[in-house]
This record gives sequence, structure tokens and C-alpha cells, in this order.
Amino acid sequence: MNKIFTHLLTGKDNQTHDIARWAWMGGFFLVAIAAMYQIYLNHPISLTEIAESLGIVSGAGAASVAGKQLSGAEPNVPPSN
Repeated sequence: MNKIFTHLLTGKDNQTHDIARWAWMGGFFLVAIAAMYQIYLNHPISLTEIAESLGIVSGAGAASVAGKQLSGAEPNVPPSN
């Protein structure tokens, strides 16, 4: 399980943590937890607002991945022997 989170939250070298990926993960969990909390308290929830929030978080994650494709955005991965 730790390998999965390491792969999701670090760059190409699997060692350098990426702030954009951490922000995406944090935003995703915050929206999901807020929705579950509202359901737990029997408050009516707006599925439109939750879907929009998850869309914004996913768009931010996609933008960070697109930024990774730029040259020089990631440290060089040493060649494996």
C-alpha cells in the first residue's frame, strides 16, 4: 500500500515529493470526507456541488500531470544498471 501512495505522490524518480500531487490528493479526500460528513448528519447534499468540486480537483490534478511533461520539470532519473 505504501508503494502505491509513493508512486502517486512523487515524481519520476519515486523519491521527490510533488506539491501539486499532494494538493490533488488532499483536495480529493477533503471533498469526499465533507460529503460523507453531510450524509452522516442527515443533511441534504447537492450532488451537483460535489461533482463540481471533484471536477475542479481532478482538473487541477490533470494540470499538474500536464506540467510534468515539460522538460526540466522533473529531476533526471539515473540510469539503472
